[in-house]
Amino acid sequence: MPAAWRWSPVQPSAMIGRCKACRLTAGRDAAHDRNADPRSADEETMLKRHGRYDYSPITRRPDYTWPNGARLAVYIALNVEQYGFDEGLVEDLVPGGSKPDVLNTSWREYGSRVGAWRLLDLFRSLDLPATILLNSELCEHSPELVTAFHDAGHEIAAHGRTNSESQAGLGEADEVALIRKVTDTIGAAAGEPPAGWLSPWLAETYLTPDLLGEAGYRYVLDWCADDQPIWLNTRGGRILAIPYSQEINDSAAIIGRFVSASDFADMVIDQVDEMLEQSEPLVFGLAIHANIVGQPFRLRQLRRALSHIAGLSDQIWVTRARDIAAHIHDHPERAV
Repeated sequence: MPAAWRWSPVQPSAMIGRCKACRLTAGRDAAHDRNADPRSADEETMLKRHGRYDYSPITRRPDYTWPNGARLAVYIALNVEQYGFDEGLVEDLVPGGSKPDVLNTSWREYGSRVGAWRLLDLFRSLDLPATILLNSELCEHSPELVTAFHDAGHEIAAHGRTNSESQAGLGEADEVALIRKVTDTIGAAAGEPPAGWLSPWLAETYLTPDLLGEAGYRYVLDWCADDQPIWLNTRGGRILAIPYSQEINDSAAIIGRFVSASDFADMVIDQVDEMLEQSEPLVFGLAIHANIVGQPFRLRQLRRALSHIAGLSDQIWVTRARDIAAHIHDHPERAV
């Protein structure tokens, strides 16, 4: 049965989209009212534009190489999420059940109890770094897991407070408070503040990149328009957007489009091999979730894909998202 996402009775808006990779459009009208629309009155008859970046074809970009002469940078983005019980937004394996929804709740919680630990072992066995996209609620719910990520040398990036919530529709003061709380919580648990941010459901307000830049974030993963890092304009300067795949994403592919575990592994391998043949310096962010690919039958296929990546270490820079951001911040002219 298809995956479904639903609002609790206390959330009056309805969400559009069947999978996490779909844009969360619920609350957009409310967000429009509460956040400043960037258009001037003279521009109201024009097609609305976000103004975060200008058009730049991939064929006319600065040429460079990643460390060790690599032309492709790959990072593994492991989402580890915490949901409320029978409230707020959810990702369901089997939609339409009764409440209390024990089936889907326990399927989601498998991620922090089992799946993430299996993935940690897999990363260790292949000597692969990862970027952990963490709901800050896990710092209280599963502190041992957060410590294990940190001790293994993986990056811990911010993924909001919980995926039961969306930033869409928040006023500026509330969004500032949310970002500060998430940053402080993860910073206390990991020993350093997160450098990067992925919004739950990739849902933003009109001000999110501005507020993240003002909070000290060096990169954001919400803007998936390119295969290279790009600069986003903000009211205080700019913030880096690093590619995060919406197609090679187990939530979108496996839960949303019913792709098999073996086909998903093939997609990962084909993505890497094709990008290696393309001529520009590129980034591939593999998006996975602990409760999805952490299932044993999918884990076996993921191991096949990650072994392929590890075997190409002489051609690929396998790294963390924060290291990609640091490289571009050191060479800002390389990103458009």
